[in-house]
Amino acid sequence: MSLRKLIGVIHPRMAVVVHDLLMAALAWWVAKALRYALVDNAAISFHTLEFPLVLLVQGAVLSWTGLYKGVWRFASLPDLWNILRAAVLGTLAIAAVLILYNRLDDVPRSVLLLYPAVLCVLLGMPRLTYRFWKDSRVDLFQAKPTQRVLIVGADRAGEALSRDLHRDNGYTVVGFVDDKESLRGASINGRPVLGRLEQIPELAREVAAQMLLIAMPGASTQEMRRVVELCDLSGLPYRTVPKLEDVVSGRAHFNEIKEVAIEDLLGRDTVELDWTAIRVTLTGRRVLITGGGGSIGSELCRQVARLGAQALCVVDHSEYNLYRISQELRAEYPELIYESILADCGDPAAMRKLFAEYQPQVVFHAAAYKHVPMLQGQLRAAFRNNVLATRTVAELADRHKVECFVLISTDKAVNPTSVMGACKRVAEIWCQNFNEHSDTHFITVRFGNVLDSAGSVVPLFRQQIRNGGPVTITHPEISRYFMTIPEACQLILQAAALGKGGEIFALDMGEPVKIRDLAEQMIRLAGRKPNTEIPIVYTGLRAGEKLFEELFHPLENYIETTHAKIFLAQYRPVKWDLLYTQMTKAAEAVVAYDEDALRYCVSNLLPTFRWSDSAQPDNVVSLRRNESGEK
Repeated sequence: MSLRKLIGVIHPRMAVVVHDLLMAALAWWVAKALRYALVDNAAISFHTLEFPLVLLVQGAVLSWTGLYKGVWRFASLPDLWNILRAAVLGTLAIAAVLILYNRLDDVPRSVLLLYPAVLCVLLGMPRLTYRFWKDSRVDLFQAKPTQRVLIVGADRAGEALSRDLHRDNGYTVVGFVDDKESLRGASINGRPVLGRLEQIPELAREVAAQMLLIAMPGASTQEMRRVVELCDLSGLPYRTVPKLEDVVSGRAHFNEIKEVAIEDLLGRDTVELDWTAIRVTLTGRRVLITGGGGSIGSELCRQVARLGAQALCVVDHSEYNLYRISQELRAEYPELIYESILADCGDPAAMRKLFAEYQPQVVFHAAAYKHVPMLQGQLRAAFRNNVLATRTVAELADRHKVECFVLISTDKAVNPTSVMGACKRVAEIWCQNFNEHSDTHFITVRFGNVLDSAGSVVPLFRQQIRNGGPVTITHPEISRYFMTIPEACQLILQAAALGKGGEIFALDMGEPVKIRDLAEQMIRLAGRKPNTEIPIVYTGLRAGEKLFEELFHPLENYIETTHAKIFLAQYRPVKWDLLYTQMTKAAEAVVAYDEDALRYCVSNLLPTFRWSDSAQPDNVVSLRRNESGEK
């Protein structure tokens, strides 16, 4: 076997142990030599077992103090402290053993003072010299300076990431951190596992890291928050790799380095779905998605296409949004029978032609106006798009024997205080009660805010941070429910599979998030400091805005379903004749642009709704039993 192969099979830590034992023997010999040369000027004498005992005791102390967990490449003050501690404790232990062996015969007491000093020099100098050499060495074949990165996570993702970075001259991996005990002292692709996650700030300083890369694609949201907090303490920039579900779904590539997004910290753990039931509902079916170019609609399109729908028809009144989702779907799913229709769902003629030609079997109605402050002074536009368009599409679904109609609703429809919420609640009432008069299964799915959707607070904050602030929040205590767009769409599909008709399903949104905390976290993710580098300004609640949202009305008495994250709100009946009459009057008021009459109709439909900009009309007729607690 050649010398190179022999060295290759020797574990690096074994070489360190041999080196340290040799240095301990040399230190003991030097200490005695100095003593005899300076004092007695006599020959040195050793007992037979003196060296073996010294090496055995000192080796055990060196191991016990954890010196071999350190890496010479990153030797620093903590390593020197360990050496000093091991030298002093080792001297005391050696003295105790030699007293028992030969009562320190031929071992002057001054040797015990010289030995630890000499040992510290012999153990410390090689380590510091090696680090200095590695740090100052210039790679002549490297075209540009590299960025020193510390990888957080030493599992398969971290190992694969280190290999990819090794091929990229722009990065140099200096080590790993991981909480797994089995990885203590291990080496991955020639780079050491330096310590635990909680040591990230100090280890990053010791190894002079310039960036942290989080390679924990399977981490839960709670684990991710902890890691990001530790990375924040280091003061270094940090990036991450995509989550496993994003890689599997095709939304990201494995080991793609990206900035940590707010979704990584405020999203929830992976949703477990009954994909068999969902496929039974969608596979081989003709599906229509209204508002298919929007945030929720476009993700529904992707998931429906992925689940093997026979044909997909997408309707949107935004030319750009429709173009964008059309290009994506045609590129990703060339075998899918796909049609895009540029139309307004409130246009009865366009909708009649669409249903007659494409004969959809499943309809997801996601088209709606949703900007609360803007709609507060736009009752006619909100009612026309969020209510009358829903009625038009629902009636055509009934006429063309659609199997399942899913209305995408919002938590703002519960005890509404805004025009937007009131209109979505009226749409819920219509679909829930129309189900009793149709063979189509009308299902409503209600949920809160989705992270990074168009018009949501997340892109607004991101733009404000990019502009240097201030970040504007209406109230310091305002809170909202949040979930990611993919999770919301997956639960919508699951609710569609569960529904038998007439239900209002509410998605489990987890714990509400204070908007103030959301803003502060986004500022930190941008590498800035909240309230110092980026100010936060409170502007006051806007008209129709709630301090907190609700997912259920107190009278709905929600119950659990077979899915842990989907709840069912109990049905609240409405007198159908009066409901139909008020909807007809409201439609006439929209055509006549009579907002007073329209306001009157909405108040009749929602007796508990209070208008924020004018008095509630008189002589309001209650159409519903138990809507306000009275018959």
